[in-house]
Order: sequence, then C-alpha cells, then structure tokens
Amino acid sequence: MTLGFAGDVHFEDHLAPLLEDPATALQPIAPALRRPDLMMVNLETAVTERGSPEPKEYNFHAPPAALDALDAAGVDVASLANNHAVDYGSVGLQDTLAAVRDSPVGIVGIGADAAAAFRPYVASIRGTRIAVLAATTLPDITALEWAAGPDRPGVAVAFLPRPRLVPAVRAASEQADVVVVYLHWGDENQSCPYWRPRLHARVLAAAGADVVVGSHAHVLLGSGWLDDTYINYGLGNFVWYSQASTSTGILTLTVRDGRVVSDSFAPAYIEPDGRPRLLEGAARAEATAAWRELRGCTDLAAQPRR
Repeated sequence: MTLGFAGDVHFEDHLAPLLEDPATALQPIAPALRRPDLMMVNLETAVTERGSPEPKEYNFHAPPAALDALDAAGVDVASLANNHAVDYGSVGLQDTLAAVRDSPVGIVGIGADAAAAFRPYVASIRGTRIAVLAATTLPDITALEWAAGPDRPGVAVAFLPRPRLVPAVRAASEQADVVVVYLHWGDENQSCPYWRPRLHARVLAAAGADVVVGSHAHVLLGSGWLDDTYINYGLGNFVWYSQASTSTGILTLTVRDGRVVSDSFAPAYIEPDGRPRLLEGAARAEATAAWRELRGCTDLAAQPRR
C-alpha cells in the first residue's frame, strides 16, 4: 500500500474564493492526491469565520468548506497541530472543533482535551492497520496559550517528545501495524534540520513510529531512513498564498508487511494562484534530484536497514 504526504495548506487571501466551489478548489493537483491509498496534509488555518485575531504577525482562517475541498481533492487526513489552528481565539477554536466533528476527512492534533488531541486517526487498508497522530513542537504563542490539557481544548503540543507524545505513539503501535506521526517542526526557511527535530525523530522511532513527517519551515527538507523508521524533516508549503517559496511536491511511501520499503517524490511548483501543479520532463527530473540531495545534511539513509 502507499501513504502520501504533502505540506502546508490554507485558503487565505486570494485563495479564499476557491472555496466557493469546494469540489474544484484543488482540481489541478487532485489526481495526484488521489493516487496514494492514504493521503495527508497539514491544514494551516483556524476553521472559522468568527472570533478575534490573536496578537501575532499572521492570522489564517477559512470556513468549513476548506475540509470539503480537501475531501473532494482526495485528502484522507489533515493535521491541525500547528501554529495557526487557533488564530482566532476561543470562539474560533469552538468553531474549529465543531467543524472537526462534522469533517469529511480525518482530523488529528486538536481536540476538546489532551486525550482527544493526541488520539490517532485509525484506518485499515487491505488488512494493514494504520494509526496517524500529530503534534506541534514549536514554542510559539499558539502552543503556549492553546495547548490541549486534561480539561482544556486546544492543539497537541510536544515541545519535547515526552511526556504525552511518546506514550501516545507506544499505545498506537499496540493497535496498529503502521504508526505515522505528522509534526509541525523545523526552523523557518532552513533546509537542514537542527537539534530539536533530530531529537524528536530519534525518540519517536525508538517509541515505535514507522513514519515521522512534517512541515512548518516553508521549504523542503531531506528524507530517508533512521534504521527502519522513515523520516521526512520538511514538506514545505503546498497550497499557499505567498510566492516566497514555491518548490513543493507529494511524498509517497510504499509499505510492505508493516515497513516502509521505498519512497518517491512527485515535485510540483506553486503557481501564482496558490495551487501546486506537478512538474514534467526535465524540470521534474531536476527537482527530484534536488530533493534527493537534501538528504545530505540529515544523517538519514537512502534505504531502510536490512
């Protein structure tokens, strides 16, 4: 079976009109999103049309139609464990949680309390059981003010993997054949991982994660194997209003007998309209080679341990 992953998605600014017709919002990239057996992205926005913006430089929000657009395009799971999921305060968070309850796609990384925020999305594909979790690792205003607690709604926060994320991964590994952790991690605009993501990768691999992927840096980072665990340090932007970083793509992992046995990357370019389009021909070959070269500063292997 195949697992697909892409980076940050929102519907801000000139992307907002796309949601007038959710069925066609992501039409240019939809065929590629439908190819993997399970497809996941990071939804980098509060799902609300109300509330007051948090005191930060950038605030993102979108109506629940954003979830319909993801569903129509072929996305199966989205993470809301990021630094924009609660951009519109308590009212926006209430609306987001209500949208999650009715969402046509699986949502992870946010909830009415910590137990819900760290609860995995579980699916079975041709007899293989998959558990998907998400968390943000960034000590920003969202994580500091809106972390889910025992009796408090918010996002799943794991500045360091312990104490909540590691037990959640271990518990998921007991009920699933493949455990995926999607993290909001990394340093913005830096294409090599620093110590914090490297620590998360090692600890989560030891806890039983088979796949650890993520986004936040707005640029692509390297991928490869840490022993038997597949790590991707950054998937970049994917559906995004800015042209500051336009290199993107879809990471596809092939899983056999509960192990990731191969990876592939379909490079794409974010057009001025904010939507990605796959590269072809020489541009595709060049972008794929550049993506492979990003592994050089990760200490990850090109193949799993035999």
